[in-house]
Amino acid sequence: MAETAGGTGATERVADVLLLFTDGPRTLGVTRVSRELGLSKAVVHRILQSLTSRGLIAYDTACREYRLGPAAAALAGRALRDSDLRAAALPQLTELRDRLHETVTVSARIHGGRVYLDQVVGTHEITMSVELGRRFPLHAGSSGKCILAHAPADELDQLVTAALPALTSATITDPDALRVELDGIRDRGYAASAGERQADAGSVAAPVFGASGDVVGAISVCGPRFRVTDEFVAATAPEVVAAAARVTARLGGRVPVPTTSGLTTTGRIL
Repeated sequence: MAETAGGTGATERVADVLLLFTDGPRTLGVTRVSRELGLSKAVVHRILQSLTSRGLIAYDTACREYRLGPAAAALAGRALRDSDLRAAALPQLTELRDRLHETVTVSARIHGGRVYLDQVVGTHEITMSVELGRRFPLHAGSSGKCILAHAPADELDQLVTAALPALTSATITDPDALRVELDGIRDRGYAASAGERQADAGSVAAPVFGASGDVVGAISVCGPRFRVTDEFVAATAPEVVAAAARVTARLGGRVPVPTTSGLTTTGRIL
């Protein structure tokens, strides 16, 4: 069996099939998995049968498609319990929520995107809530963008030059525009979003770094766009950056020093 940079090709295909269930609908059929991953239906069927036999995938007889199984839930639960990032971030999430009254989240960088590990929901009557455990792309939303901005150069280039699907009408889908945005995020030390991942939602986020110096996740404050204004972002960003820096310190990492005051060349806070 031929080796690839990330391990055997067969192992990577199994991992890709399993990870596909973190992105989309509750159930997936063989045809869709085959189309999404560019694999033959015969290969997909064999992989799904193997995963089903271990309880990682389950066959839904009602719709004749597959969904995540109980063993996947057990793995996810154990991963959350053992997550150093989640444990380090939770006190900061609670403190930020109590001061700002908006929902505060922690995301982890994973292969091909990011995932919310935890949230502390805001205290307003109308507030935001995020979906834990689902993989989101890095080019849309403040948490994803600040992770992408600090990703290794080769990974950043690969993601920026790949297809950039529009999750909303505000999602940045032009590679050159995205590179400019990422440069600004690195300079400021934080990212902001106005409806890029979820329409009518706004957020501000700062990256978290691990002991190796690599970006491992992000802390964000999110809420309805009518409250997450440019003024809110300007007032909140220093607190989010400080909270992310404290989480970084608990993980043994170090935060790069921003080089600007937080304004773009046009003077608009992003």
